[in-house]
Amino acid sequence: MPPGLLHQQVSSALANWQLDTAETLLREIDGELPPAPADDRSAPPLTSLARAWADTLRAELLVRRLRRAGYSLLGDPLVEGGPEQEGPLDLHGPVGAPGEAVDRDSRSESATHAALAISLVRSARAAFDAQDDDLQRAAGLARHARIELLSRRVDAAMDEAVEAASLLDPALPPSPLLVHTLSSLAAVLADLELMPLALDYQRRAADVTAEAIDAAGTDDEAGSVDALAGEAATRLAALCAEVGEGLLDDGGADAAAPHFAEARDLAVRALGQLPPGVPGLLDAQVVHGWALVGLGEHAAARSLLTSVVGAAASVADRALLASAELGLGRALRRSGDPRAADDHLATALAAATEHGLPRLRRAALRELCTLHAELDDAARALPYLQAYLADELDRVDERRTRWVELFGRRKSLLETERAAGQLRRQAYEDPLTHLPNRRYAEARLDGLLSAGGVPALAVVDVDRFKAINDAAGHPTGDAVLRAVGQLLVDGCRDTDEVCRWAGDEFVILLPDTTSEQAERAMERIRRSIAAHDWSALGVEVPVRISVGIAQAARGDDRRTLFAAADGVLYDAKRAGRDRVVRLSGVTQTRAPDAAPTTIDGQVAEAPPAIDPSPAADDAGPVEATGHVPASPPVRDVTASPLPEEQDEQPEDATGGFAPLLVEPAAEELAVQEPAVEAADVEPPASPLDELFGGPSAGRRLESAEPAAPVVSPSPSPTPMIDVPALAPGPDVIWGTGRSTEQVLALVREARREHPQHPAVVVRASADTLVALATEHDAYTTMDAAAMSAAVGPVPEPVGRVGVLCASSGDTPIAAEAAFVARVTGTEVIRVDDVGGNRIRPLLTDRSLLTDVDCLVVVAGLDAALASVVSGLTEVPVVAVPTSAGQGASSFGGFSALLTMLNSAAPGVVVSNIDNGWSAGVFAARIARRAASLPS
Repeated sequence: MPPGLLHQQVSSALANWQLDTAETLLREIDGELPPAPADDRSAPPLTSLARAWADTLRAELLVRRLRRAGYSLLGDPLVEGGPEQEGPLDLHGPVGAPGEAVDRDSRSESATHAALAISLVRSARAAFDAQDDDLQRAAGLARHARIELLSRRVDAAMDEAVEAASLLDPALPPSPLLVHTLSSLAAVLADLELMPLALDYQRRAADVTAEAIDAAGTDDEAGSVDALAGEAATRLAALCAEVGEGLLDDGGADAAAPHFAEARDLAVRALGQLPPGVPGLLDAQVVHGWALVGLGEHAAARSLLTSVVGAAASVADRALLASAELGLGRALRRSGDPRAADDHLATALAAATEHGLPRLRRAALRELCTLHAELDDAARALPYLQAYLADELDRVDERRTRWVELFGRRKSLLETERAAGQLRRQAYEDPLTHLPNRRYAEARLDGLLSAGGVPALAVVDVDRFKAINDAAGHPTGDAVLRAVGQLLVDGCRDTDEVCRWAGDEFVILLPDTTSEQAERAMERIRRSIAAHDWSALGVEVPVRISVGIAQAARGDDRRTLFAAADGVLYDAKRAGRDRVVRLSGVTQTRAPDAAPTTIDGQVAEAPPAIDPSPAADDAGPVEATGHVPASPPVRDVTASPLPEEQDEQPEDATGGFAPLLVEPAAEELAVQEPAVEAADVEPPASPLDELFGGPSAGRRLESAEPAAPVVSPSPSPTPMIDVPALAPGPDVIWGTGRSTEQVLALVREARREHPQHPAVVVRASADTLVALATEHDAYTTMDAAAMSAAVGPVPEPVGRVGVLCASSGDTPIAAEAAFVARVTGTEVIRVDDVGGNRIRPLLTDRSLLTDVDCLVVVAGLDAALASVVSGLTEVPVVAVPTSAGQGASSFGGFSALLTMLNSAAPGVVVSNIDNGWSAGVFAARIARRAASLPS
């Protein structure tokens, strides 16, 4: 039974304390509803919405009966000593059924009412809580708040009102139930002495009715909405008039006038909206009379209120009668007729006291006290004054109790917030350095990238930190980490964030910063750490850092950006440590002068240059004195003369060595065996045997002994090493000569046919790369320097490939080879600019040549680099000639190709000119197979 006509009838009977009438109506309702739940005070079952409303109204009926008997809902006397003079009621006795005949003069009847009311309230509350409709829940909570106020449980009423208000979303559509709920909540807030809030919610109710009027379609709908709007306007006018009377009593006549004027206008509007004969019409007339009294129009108010008093007496509406008598008494007193006013005010006081209307009671007491004081009748004024002060003291006690509860709740809230803050610190703070930790860095970086930012990320690693720990001890190592963290913070801007990633590794988030700006800032920090006096911490070995920097590009996520920065950090380690290396988000190339070059153990500083960009110095707190030149533009690259059908047959890109890199099928082994049974001598070993494990890894060779007759069609082969079958590799799509739309169509087709492999696009334009990243978003791995992108799942890296680039002119092909090897499924280490006399880093750090499974050497003008590298390592070398060179002398790359082919160096295979794709796939397959073989 949601709020409707029957609900209004029961509510009206309860408000007028016509309790027997309300009980009769509720019995009629019970005949139309499912049976009430059995008495189970421990766990009341959930009921239907109609049963919840019926239980709520019956609970209010029982509470009103308890109120008349002098008890609260919990069975406590409402005044000290109580009417029964025997203390609280015993609520643990048997509970009678609703409507059961009980001796109404006994304490047991009140105890039964209290226990049954508690059970009904709990049952109804559980049913409201189970509703998905927030508006129905809010309506039920507002009604329960009224029940708590009847029991003078102000704290409980406040809790119910707050919860109801939290469910009234401003976006709720207009409806009669919403208007009813807002008005009920406003009445509760007014009784809680929260008049500003009460006015706000009642104004919202009036606004909702105005929206409903605009949305009404038929005349019948408009008529019902007009009546609802009239009731809402009447209640708002009553609150405005009450606020005005309070201001007038405090001596603020000027402040009270606008409220009385608004009350009059609202009352007039309500009288025009309410149809004749409805009970709400008399309420609107009373409020209109109150407003006229406040505005000083006493004659008109007296005439109007006199007629209302007679009508109210005939309809037996005690609340309406008390309001009309109070208004008429005010009009008479203020118009100079105190004797007549005394009778009406006394009647209003009696009605308000009898029906539990505290606000009307206090207003009547104040009027009577003022009236007799004006008549110099102190003897009669004193009792009214004492009663008024007693009521005020009760209000003060309630407010004091409310403040105590508010203090306790606020204290509990602060403790909860403090505990939550401590948990947040534990979750997002590194306990050693007190810097944000990895979890915070990942969340912050996700936030920056999702907001469309292009931050720079610097990954910082303390060089040879294990040596520091071994030499000075772990406590000193911890102190070094704290000091390094502080130096990083001191060298950054306020907008930058330094986080400890793990171990001796830190990350720095630099919002809205280019990689060049980040490089200059990190270089200053590197120098400050190198110049720091570490002897104070008892550290004798030098403390240095290596830094890798990457700037986010469109389509990057946290993982790809960190992988890029971590990759160049590894390059800085390989290049000799104690340096800063950056990877641009635009070109994705390492700057040639990004770090000082180490020659014979000494660091050669780059000469200072003037930075033409005034904004470039914004990257750090200290003004930069030098400028690192930006990466050179990528030259046009001559496409490899591969057939067009390679798009459909990507495995052909590896050339004639592809069959040697794939494990033969079992059927092929059975066919091949008879052809080698009569071999008299062991076949000579070849370089490929040494690389791939000898003949036993591919074909089975029998001894020279005569073979026994074959019984089975296929003899049992010699046990083979269990090498996982390699994937045929990614599909390749050449962007040269194709439009962006053609490339996108080919990528879609490749993804449909081979969803388990990535579709790799090479030699693509910048517009094509952007279109790929836009269409496939998180599934795209992109490298702008290689002019390549991979769409689809990239396999986990197995093995390691090193890519050596002779000069900056060879960078595009080296980047292509490195990218293809990475998306084929290997870890890639790339070192640029090692041709000619710049080969010293390879000589000083041999791990660049030995800690890999295959090397790719990309060279044009320095084509002999492949032969030199082959002489320094036993690792297989894939040489890639490029067309980069000095004009016509390079012959389009043929000069480099012939140099590499005519080399007598062992362990070198030569790819086609500018064919970084084939070299990357070939090297990756060698690395994956070598890493899969048992050591």
